[in-house]
Amino acid sequence: MALYRFRITFEDYDDVMREIDVKSNQTFEDLHRAIHQSTGYSPEYPSSFYISNDQWMKGEEITFMPNQKRIDRGVALMDKVKLLKYIDDPHQKFYYTFNFDRPFDFHVELSKIILDENPGTNYPAIVKSVGEAPKQFGNIVAPSAAPAGADDFDFLNEMTYSEEDTEEFSEISEDEGVEPVAKAPVEEDEDDEFSNEFSDDENFEDESRLPGGEEY
Repeated sequence: MALYRFRITFEDYDDVMREIDVKSNQTFEDLHRAIHQSTGYSPEYPSSFYISNDQWMKGEEITFMPNQKRIDRGVALMDKVKLLKYIDDPHQKFYYTFNFDRPFDFHVELSKIILDENPGTNYPAIVKSVGEAPKQFGNIVAPSAAPAGADDFDFLNEMTYSEEDTEEFSEISEDEGVEPVAKAPVEEDEDDEFSNEFSDDENFEDESRLPGGEEY
């Protein structure tokens, strides 16, 4: 029985790669489960392979745990479809999306066809593993673990200085010899500055009187 060696890479993580040998008469579900044996993910999530061209464009779909829309469209099921049915090219490609709710996308490419099985090996078999797969659900904080008020983040509040910050800035200014800016003196007398000036001028004459002492 011929073996297909597939090279599997994450679309968004170039440094992670797996190589998996699968029998030609095994199914897409066998490959699906083998991929997640190699990543450490639980395979029990809706996922699909897509027959692809060299540009990784999605073609015919083969699915696992389909929703009602896929069932209504008659999408083929992974456990019913053998790999050999869709191997038409020595470098056949499949675009693979795992877990539609929080998806990881993969490129799956046939890299070699091996004519003889290795006696005593259980297939699918992981033959090469490079890099650590990202966490299955990313670094997402569970709602219960999120700090109170985390959703009410106020950027402007982050710019407000605390008393400790003010003291720290003062210490820096003193160390560097920078004189603090003096506050402007508060005027106690709000009277008109001109009236005060004129009241002190002995030569000031009332311009409201005409020459000779007559008033306007």
